Amino acid sequence: MNVTVFGSGYVGLVTGACLADAGNQVVCVDVDEAKVALLNAGGIPIHEPGLEGVVASGRAAGRLVFTTNVAEAVDHSDILFIAVGTPPDENGSADLKYVLEVARSIGRHLTGFKVIADKSTVPVGTAEQVAAAVTGELLKRGYSASADERIRQGQPDFTVVANPEFLKEGAAVADFNRPERIIIGADDTTSGRRGLEMMRYLYAPFTLNHDRTMVMDVRSAELTKYAANAMLATRISFMNELANLAEDLGADIELVRRGIGSDPRIGYSFLYAGTGYGGSCFPKDVSALLRTASERGRPLRVLDAVERANEAQKQVLGAKIRERFGDDLSGLTFAIWGLSFKPNTDDMRDAPSRVLIAELLRRGASIRAFDPVAMTEAKRVLALDLDDSLDRIVFTETHGEAVEGADILVIVTEWKVFRAPDFHALATRLSKKAIFDGRNMYEPSAVEEAGLSYFPIGRRQVQ
Repeated sequence: MNVTVFGSGYVGLVTGACLADAGNQVVCVDVDEAKVALLNAGGIPIHEPGLEGVVASGRAAGRLVFTTNVAEAVDHSDILFIAVGTPPDENGSADLKYVLEVARSIGRHLTGFKVIADKSTVPVGTAEQVAAAVTGELLKRGYSASADERIRQGQPDFTVVANPEFLKEGAAVADFNRPERIIIGADDTTSGRRGLEMMRYLYAPFTLNHDRTMVMDVRSAELTKYAANAMLATRISFMNELANLAEDLGADIELVRRGIGSDPRIGYSFLYAGTGYGGSCFPKDVSALLRTASERGRPLRVLDAVERANEAQKQVLGAKIRERFGDDLSGLTFAIWGLSFKPNTDDMRDAPSRVLIAELLRRGASIRAFDPVAMTEAKRVLALDLDDSLDRIVFTETHGEAVEGADILVIVTEWKVFRAPDFHALATRLSKKAIFDGRNMYEPSAVEEAGLSYFPIGRRQVQ
């Protein structure tokens, strides 16, 4: 099929590349000329395992094209995906300006019949706003406001479907190619049913062994995405709060995790204690869902607590450090292992490392930081966060170099390269002989044997 994807970020680029890899003719359109030029030159603007090869394959086969030409992109395709950003507005709601601008652009160039698929994470009711925006542009062009009338007169027509994404950063290509579910929200009209069949046909190669397609009404599909992220965020915050309590009670949150995760009604996923969630999805989606509920006089009390607990959890490592070394950290140098909000991505949005680094610097410390892939992005966002204190951060080439001259080691992101350090070597290099582990990567006994103090989250501390 001929497909256009508006937006070349995490969702749009993965969607376009994987659909092209499945044999479709895909055009990815973006307003960022520099990004389009980079993609056409063979570069990738984000780090996502496996994505570079899929993009290169699609370009080499002539099935994946990047452009800024909206008119050609709309004319090219049967299905038009909207996969642009929906950043949080000042009041916490999702900002739909980019989504609606794409909708208006489609309306200005629409010909024939098109399926407009909302792939962006959007509040309930967005599909109706997209349809209204497209219809408004068709009216300006002299076409009818009625879909039935447009069909009768052979005028340009469309349907809007909700097709939320469920891609995990760091595993997005695999998630797209082997989806756990494909949700399509369509209305029960002639155009809606036609659009649904086209979407089924598009996704057929991804459901050959087992059809995981779930069809529902548009509003339910829109809410499903928010509900999924809200549930996962809830599990994370719940475990973080339990971890903090476990420390006070002398319990081990890792043993507790195994105990409750063995219950099939609970399972093990998203039960790891840490420094709080971040990234492009959970923070803004939780905030947007809370705002949607508030606007309807239906407060989500559990989710409100989840958000507040997460913000508090980002302060836990800093509090542990202050408890050990005092409020004034002047003269101390901290090695930071891991900057991105999670492994296998360079995404620094709402990363807990940003909160910790800002506090350490504010209290007079110096930092030696390393991340396997997020260094460039970290330098960019930290420069925005820190203003004039960036000169007290040294970005190193390796995690071993980060501990050279450092007094204390702090682990913020659980990259594989950090899993098996030489603790005895660390004990000789860290003058304060202390590790603060925000991801519970090590067994306390192994750290203790090397003569190091160890401060994990919700586990036995080694003083």
